[in-house]
Amino acid sequence: MEDYNKIIESLGVKFIKARHIRMLQTITIKNFYDVENSLMILYDGEVLFANEKIEVGDMLFIPGGKHATVTYSSGDNVQPKVVSNEEFLTRRELYFDSLRDSSQVGKIPHSFGLVAFDAKVFDSVNFFTSLDIPPFIIKNNSYMARLIGEILQEDFNDTPGRGRIIKIKTEELAIEVIRYILKNKLFVEQLVTNSTYFKDPRLIDIFAYIKDNLGGDLSNKVLANVANVSEDYVGQYFKMLTQINPQDYIEYQRMEEAVTLLRTSKKSIRAIGAEVGYKDTAYFCRRFKMMFGIPAGKMRRRESLMNV
Repeated sequence: MEDYNKIIESLGVKFIKARHIRMLQTITIKNFYDVENSLMILYDGEVLFANEKIEVGDMLFIPGGKHATVTYSSGDNVQPKVVSNEEFLTRRELYFDSLRDSSQVGKIPHSFGLVAFDAKVFDSVNFFTSLDIPPFIIKNNSYMARLIGEILQEDFNDTPGRGRIIKIKTEELAIEVIRYILKNKLFVEQLVTNSTYFKDPRLIDIFAYIKDNLGGDLSNKVLANVANVSEDYVGQYFKMLTQINPQDYIEYQRMEEAVTLLRTSKKSIRAIGAEVGYKDTAYFCRRFKMMFGIPAGKMRRRESLMNV
């Protein structure tokens, strides 16, 4: 347990968004995917995950980078319309209505609340993704449910200290997800296998270097120099500890940064691709769509719709 205390102490949590959503159509989203962690609580209606019904008051946690097929019911008693992740993200306003009245949180028929956040260890590696934690349902946890409600209330009201309170409560929410996993002995094999590399200082140096140099040369030769191991060995070393090869990890980090830039800047797609290490814009766009299921331009449009 002491090891997890050290990991949690090094965990950087960043609030991304909070939403109160009314379901407008009954749909099944195939292979939903996003880069941030999302925690959804069902307030009313029906939601199915992996053919399991989520009860009112229970939550669904989807780690960033993990695919999940979820069915949302608007109460119209029809067969769900099956939509791809791309269709959902680009036509989201047809399926979900985002509500902003804090007094109505948890009181609207066919609705759920959602909090999205980043959680990174040593400010460089995504915690839940690196542990290979799959999406899962959280049951009978009134404390986490209250935290989500409080974050929604703070986000919807422009009161003094709002940002500070949201930051504190989001950090607490992330830790409560970890505690729930440990308390219920979930994903024991993944935790045992994948948490060991958090203790390896050379690997942490590689993570930090990648984070600070996404637009530069991140060849195995460069990474070998960072970790002070041979070029022939660095790929094997990295994969042995993380279960993925370094170039796959680098591409995920580059694409995650690209998503952030699409959401927070007005830079062109060409400029964003170059900033995260892609000299060929067409190749960057192909890889982006392959990873996220939608073109980079539609990702930007999706964010504008979500912030209306």
